[in-house]
Amino acid sequence: MMPPVQHRNAISGIDMWATLAAWSVAILMIVAATQAQAQTFTVLHTFTGGSDGAYPEAGLTVDRAGNFYGTASGGGAHGWGTVFKLTHSGSGWLLHPLYSFAGGNDGAQPYARVVFGPDGSLYGTTGSGGLNDAGTVFNLRPPASACESAICPWTETLLHSFPDPIDTDGFGPAGDLVFDPAGNIYGTAANGGAGAPYECTGEGCGVVYELTRAQGGWSENILYAFTGAGDGGNPWGGVIFGQSGNLYGTGAFGWGTVFQLTPGQSGWTQSTLYTFLNLSNGSYPNQGILFDSSGNMYTTADQGGGSNNGGTVVELQPSGGGWNFDLLYTFRPANGIAPSGTLIMDSAGNLYGAAGRGGLHGYGAVYKLTPSGGGWTYTSLHDFTEGSDGANPIGTLTMDANGNLYGVAQGGGAGCNRGCGVVWEITP
Repeated sequence: MMPPVQHRNAISGIDMWATLAAWSVAILMIVAATQAQAQTFTVLHTFTGGSDGAYPEAGLTVDRAGNFYGTASGGGAHGWGTVFKLTHSGSGWLLHPLYSFAGGNDGAQPYARVVFGPDGSLYGTTGSGGLNDAGTVFNLRPPASACESAICPWTETLLHSFPDPIDTDGFGPAGDLVFDPAGNIYGTAANGGAGAPYECTGEGCGVVYELTRAQGGWSENILYAFTGAGDGGNPWGGVIFGQSGNLYGTGAFGWGTVFQLTPGQSGWTQSTLYTFLNLSNGSYPNQGILFDSSGNMYTTADQGGGSNNGGTVVELQPSGGGWNFDLLYTFRPANGIAPSGTLIMDSAGNLYGAAGRGGLHGYGAVYKLTPSGGGWTYTSLHDFTEGSDGANPIGTLTMDANGNLYGVAQGGGAGCNRGCGVVWEITP
């Protein structure tokens, strides 16, 4: 088995955008003018690369008690990643490793969030490991009996192990898992599948799959295998249910697509709702879909957006049986580039997200987009320095009832050589 490697979204220290570290005073003044009133930024945990893990690649999930759950793609007891829990401890936070992946049949390198299922336990995926080293879907449950030590590992159950890359059900699961009312699990594998072997990015164009309970275990059903011929492919961002019961997601193959899957008696029918053909509108959407209360969809494109090539925020509005496209924001290096994670929205209609690179110091930013005068106003909430605050924020943000934001940065912090990443909080 190969040693742990960072995920496709890993931010290289020698990335081409690192050359932008020395911007002119004039640009810095423009950025400073867009800052909101002072935000309070706090590091809740600094990863050490030990039992707590290293290099978080996804956001956090919160329970009703306000505890956070997350994944780290490296570190842990065996070096293959962890699932962890953050709880309040006095005036600070304490990290508890819940599970350390061994890199074998149990999986390795979790790149997506863990989510709560209908039964209250945690579900997630690993990008590698499993019976065929092609990724897994797993379930974690707390110990059946009372724990007598400070750290009690949870019990992992392997729900599905993806086969070798040439098989039909895909490999390299990506994005958050979702559940239907019956408790069935839905997700995406970004590569593989029978739609077009050895096409798209990697080996195969990827699939959307469903896991259903069968004979005391779980059975996989492929809902759609992408071909790369107009329907897109490489669905890194997972899928989400719309109000009508359709599934929606993005595909990064080509310049990228937004797609819909509609259930029917004979299976699921794929429809391409938008194709990114104009690079000024963005390209390579790698993230998930956000719906607002009116049924409008929001997502980001990792690149494109004109000469800056820093990515975009876009909206799709339902109209007469189709969808109207609206470009909301184009990223530029001074404000951050390479948007990461699915957008979130507050009750006032403001959008929040993370940009993995660029920003005031070149190491990414957390941003807010506010609707204003028919457009959107960008505000940087924090620009990362690659110091103790971390570097390269990644994954979907979480907001609590008080408007506090929580997330992870993939690098920086005081642990490891150049930093193993941090968990952070921004209070308004």
